[in-house]
Amino acid sequence: MLSVMLFFVRNNCTVMAVNIYSACFDMSKNLKIVVCGSEGRMGRAVRAEIDKTQGFEFAGGVESGDSPERFAELLRDASLVIDFSFKDASPVFAESCAAAGIPFLCGVTGLSEEQMNRLKEAGTRIPVLWSPNMSPAVNIMTAVSGYIARKLPGFDIHIHEIHHTAKKDAPSGTALNIARHIKHETGKEPAMTSARIGGVTGVHSICFGGQYETLEFVHRAGSRPLFAAGALMAAEWLAGCAPGFYNYSDFLNLKELEF
Repeated sequence: MLSVMLFFVRNNCTVMAVNIYSACFDMSKNLKIVVCGSEGRMGRAVRAEIDKTQGFEFAGGVESGDSPERFAELLRDASLVIDFSFKDASPVFAESCAAAGIPFLCGVTGLSEEQMNRLKEAGTRIPVLWSPNMSPAVNIMTAVSGYIARKLPGFDIHIHEIHHTAKKDAPSGTALNIARHIKHETGKEPAMTSARIGGVTGVHSICFGGQYETLEFVHRAGSRPLFAAGALMAAEWLAGCAPGFYNYSDFLNLKELEF
């Protein structure tokens, strides 16, 4: 079983979630994971990560075109669902999980406001975690970006992201999330650009430019197993949470950062 105790130090709610986990789940048994979008790039990476990670078991996979009955059947023996399917399918999967009482982790990007609200509504009944990026490092970069922008009020800010040519949404969900953090702290929209090149897994950079100096953060994703492993770490945490709508910052306890 993956260890995430490092992140449980200061958040009372998270400590409570650990207690709930021990009460509701037998730690000696595997978490049985159903993967939505199991035949896609990320779905295959998650399945491979499950196969080599102690404490997890692949309980089946579905695609957006599969029948609701098939998904419902898989949920009967599932501990948690990980969704890397498609934006139109994610709310439907989340609602089915809510009806069955199964925690739902979603890494799908490009969701509309209405689709996101449906995920949040499911979070009133079950634990739901949505994140546009399952990398711990990129989420830490996102968390500190707003703070830096606030401390450098005269600096221009430019976010640039690069992904493979098959990625459909642009800017990426991660870039948009970084921009939201910066706007929340400064009230200003940072500039954003995107590129789709070859098979690039993902590169995100934030450049803070002053008149005489620049500060730049760059995150390069080496391969999809990075995101798959990050999803499993968050899934283990989510399995013990009370109903609610969470993000990766909740898992990493980044909202407790004090600068």
